[in-house]
Amino acid sequence: MDHKDTKDQTKEPFTEYGRYSYADYLTWQMDKMVELIQGKVFKPAAAPGRKHQEVSLKISSQLYFLLKNRTCKVFEAPFDVRLPVHSKKNEDIFTVVQPDICVVCDRSKLDEAGCIGAPDLIVEILSPGNNRKEIHTKFSVYEESGVREYWVIHPSEQTLLVYTLRQGKYVPSRLFTVGDIVSSECIAGFHLDVKDLFEDLD
Repeated sequence: MDHKDTKDQTKEPFTEYGRYSYADYLTWQMDKMVELIQGKVFKPAAAPGRKHQEVSLKISSQLYFLLKNRTCKVFEAPFDVRLPVHSKKNEDIFTVVQPDICVVCDRSKLDEAGCIGAPDLIVEILSPGNNRKEIHTKFSVYEESGVREYWVIHPSEQTLLVYTLRQGKYVPSRLFTVGDIVSSECIAGFHLDVKDLFEDLD
């Protein structure tokens, strides 16, 4: 059997109601990125739009130059972040996400496959069709896994919300918008001007 036949037969080797592990995920040959959240498969509604990509580029570029020659590293999707609960074995990991942007300061969490364990900072940029997943489903797994800061950015509304982990629970910021400068508590020196972030998106 050649590679093409194998790919065609494994294009969607999962069902809506199945429960899958990272070991299963590694066997799939997919044309589009998928994520596993608590064993359930999530597929993107569509490819990220122009505004999403422009915002992502601005933030990741700023973080890249800020963190150059420092311990922390920034990564953009597609980049597998595995969030184990009890065991780091592939068959025991049921959450594998692809954050739009993440910063990892503990380099022992990095391997050839991506990151295993909670990044320090995760930034998710909302697109039409994925808001419910980002705000509700990922909120829980990021909180439980110990992601120190979770930023949710809404390009269409030009807003930004920061969840900061305090004693194991997320505390939300006020809703930031144009005119605000947002600072990270966990990434020293990272300040984001909301006006600059959304400038020239129309």
